[in-house]
Amino acid sequence: MKKEYDFSSAKRGALDPLPKGKTRITIRIDDDVLSWFRNVVEAQGGGNYQTLLNHALREYIKSHGEPLEEIVRRLVRAELRRVG
Repeated sequence: MKKEYDFSSAKRGALDPLPKGKTRITIRIDDDVLSWFRNVVEAQGGGNYQTLLNHALREYIKSHGEPLEEIVRRLVRAELRRVG
């Protein structure tokens, strides 16, 4: 192995383009949580644990989100207060 390398004419490799609607982030997840998601994907015959994480997060949001009816009521009340 050389002591020094010349990277002056080097080019960065191509990055995989992100699909529309996706954002690349860095996140810290506990080892046991990540292992669980990876094990579930492996037990299902393979796939992507990140997709499973996205699904779990969406289900959490859906189960804890404000119902549409409540959103509409809150907005109508605010608008009535504004004009009344």
